[in-house]
Amino acid sequence: MEGSLEAPTRHEIPWRDEAWYDEAALEKELRRVYDICHGCRRCFNLCDSFPMLFDMIDESPNEEVDDLSQGQLKAVVDACTLCDMCFMTKCPYVPPHEFDLDFPHLMLRHRAVENRKGETSLADRELAKMTRNGNLGTTFSGLANWATKEGNGLTRPIMEAVVGIDSRAHVPPFRDVAFANGAQAVVPAPNPDGPAFGRKVALYAGCHDNFNDATPGEAAMKVLAHNGVQVRVEYPDCCGMPKFENGDMASVASAAERISAHFAPLIEDGWDIVPLTTSCALMLKFEWPLIEPGNANVELLSKHTFDVSEYVVALSKSNGLVPIDPMAKTIGVHFACHARAQNMGPKAMEMLRLIPEAKPLLTERCSGHGGKWGIFKQNFDRAVKVGKPAARALMKENPDLVVSECPLAGPHLRQVIAANGNEPPARIGHPIEVMAFAYGL
Repeated sequence: MEGSLEAPTRHEIPWRDEAWYDEAALEKELRRVYDICHGCRRCFNLCDSFPMLFDMIDESPNEEVDDLSQGQLKAVVDACTLCDMCFMTKCPYVPPHEFDLDFPHLMLRHRAVENRKGETSLADRELAKMTRNGNLGTTFSGLANWATKEGNGLTRPIMEAVVGIDSRAHVPPFRDVAFANGAQAVVPAPNPDGPAFGRKVALYAGCHDNFNDATPGEAAMKVLAHNGVQVRVEYPDCCGMPKFENGDMASVASAAERISAHFAPLIEDGWDIVPLTTSCALMLKFEWPLIEPGNANVELLSKHTFDVSEYVVALSKSNGLVPIDPMAKTIGVHFACHARAQNMGPKAMEMLRLIPEAKPLLTERCSGHGGKWGIFKQNFDRAVKVGKPAARALMKENPDLVVSECPLAGPHLRQVIAANGNEPPARIGHPIEVMAFAYGL
C-alpha cells in the first residue's frame, strides 16, 4: 500500500545510541531501503543517487539489491546532497507508513558512522569549520579572494590538487569586515509610520551573509525597517549544516545548544529570529529539535524562527506592508531545496506577488550544488548535470531577473546556465533583494 492518510513525520535522530552506529545493522537497513526504492523508482529524476542505484541493481547478476557490494552501497550515499527532496516531495513510504523510510536521514547515519571511524576526508572536515574559515578569510580577504578567484591559473590548480576543490567551481569571495561586526552601525531605524512598528527581528547572519555576501542581509534589514520593524544582526556561530553533511553529530548538537542559548533571552524579550539562509532556517526549525530533543532552548528557538520570505509574507497578513510601487518585471524564482524542506510552501513567490505588476515564475528543481558537496572535483560535473533542468526552466521565459533563496545555488546556477549555452544574469540574488529594489531602498 502506497502512502498514508496521516501527515508525514520524522523520528528523532538517535545519534547518542550505540546501536545507531552498528555497521551490520546499518548495512541491513541500507539494503532494505534500497530494495524499496528499486521497486518504486519515483525519485529517478531528483539526483544521481537514485539512477545510480537503479542502474547498479539492473546491471547486477540477479538484478537484486543483495548483489551490491559495500562500495556500491556507499557510492549512493556519496552522491546524496541531503537536499531532503525525496522525503519532502516524492516518497510515498515516509513515516508513519509501515515501510518507515527516511532516505536522507539514512544517508546521514552512514556518514555519521564514517565520521566516527575517522573516514571523513580532511578537506571535508576543514571546510566545515565555517566560523574559523570565515574569520581567517575576512582578515586576509585580499589574498584569499585572489587565490580563490575562478580563472586564477596559479592557485586554483593547486587548490584542486591539494584540497580537492574543482578549479572551475565558484568559491564565494570574502568580505573585508564580517556583516555582524559592522551591521549595528548601519541598521536603519524603524520607520515609526510603518505598519509593523513595534515588531522586533534578530537577523541570524549565516556564514555566507556574515563572511561572504551580505547583500541579502542588507536588503532584509532595509525592507523590515522600512515597514517599522526594529532590526538587529546576530552571528553567535555557524548553524552546523556543513558538519551535519559530514555526519559530525556531536558538533551539530554543540552548535544547537550554544546558539539556542544565545537566542533564548532575545526571544523572551520579544524578538523574532529570522535566519538569512534557508539552510540555517531548516536547521533551527527542524533538524536541531530532532538532534537535541527535550532541549528547552532548542524547542523555543524552533517555534520562533522564520525564513526571510516567510516572515515578510506573515507581516503582510498580520500588519500589512508599506505600499510598493508597480514593477512590471518577470522574475525567475528558483525554489531552493532547503526552502522547500521547511514545509511552508513557496513563500518567495508569495512575497514577490506583493509587488504590483511583478510576474514571478517558479522553478521547483534542485540547483545541484548541495552545500560544499558541489565544489569538490569528484562532484562538480555531477552538480552541473543535476542543475541543468533547473537552469533551463529558469531561463525558459527569458526573465528580467532571476533569484534563489539559496546563496550558494545562485552563483552555481549562473555557471550551469552558461553551460546550457545561455547568457547568465549578472547576479542571482535572494528574493528579498528584489523587494528592496521595488521599494527603492
